[in-house]
Amino acid sequence: MSHRTPPEPGPLTSHPDDEGRLRRGGRRVRGWVAAAPGTYVWLLVLTVSALQFQQVPPRVRHVILHVDSTNLFQLAHHPLHVLVLSAVWTQASTLLTYVVLFQLFHVPAERWLGTARWLAVVVTAHVGATFVSEGTVWLAIRYGVDPTRMQYTLDVGVSYGLAGVAGVLAYRLVSPWREVYVIVALCYLGTRVVVLHTFTDIGHLSAYLIGLCCHPLTRGRPRWDPRAALAQARQRTGKGAGAGKRPR
Repeated sequence: MSHRTPPEPGPLTSHPDDEGRLRRGGRRVRGWVAAAPGTYVWLLVLTVSALQFQQVPPRVRHVILHVDSTNLFQLAHHPLHVLVLSAVWTQASTLLTYVVLFQLFHVPAERWLGTARWLAVVVTAHVGATFVSEGTVWLAIRYGVDPTRMQYTLDVGVSYGLAGVAGVLAYRLVSPWREVYVIVALCYLGTRVVVLHTFTDIGHLSAYLIGLCCHPLTRGRPRWDPRAALAQARQRTGKGAGAGKRPR
């Protein structure tokens, strides 16, 4: 009686271990996204709008940007409309940059604070910094520093919300890392205001300060000590290396 030998796994045959790793990897990715749903929904909207915006003729693109811009004219006539739409526009050329920055700031903040508190920081920083930056434009026009046409200037994007979240993340760190983080950020943003003195840089600095003012939203949330985390990582690495060695 003949017995058939099962075929060995070849290049086209999926190995059970590979399938298990794929399933575990898929669960990790789903868990990571599920822990920061607001960030990834926002990224999805930004991606779709950026790709669609590239298909629009340049002249129409220019009109859309002016209509959705949070400049003085639009804020006076359609404040809610432009505050919402300006937060979902970005250029395709900067999309990858924001994907990286969202992973560095928005994802940790939403996982740490929770979606509701994270969204409160984003909205407060976006709205507050918009009015501060455009308020400086209004003052510059009123006192003759800037021409009247500056009331129609372009001001769209997601950077104010990002700066606000970067500010509130300072409270994720323990001292003295928190103070170092704040000082470095304030020096960078403040230098840009002094050197470039644009309303956008004033908005970024304002948004960061608004994020720092959101300290009450961080109460009861755990803090992170980079030194302790590094020590634990080294300890785990040492144990793993020791477990892999065979006794002589």
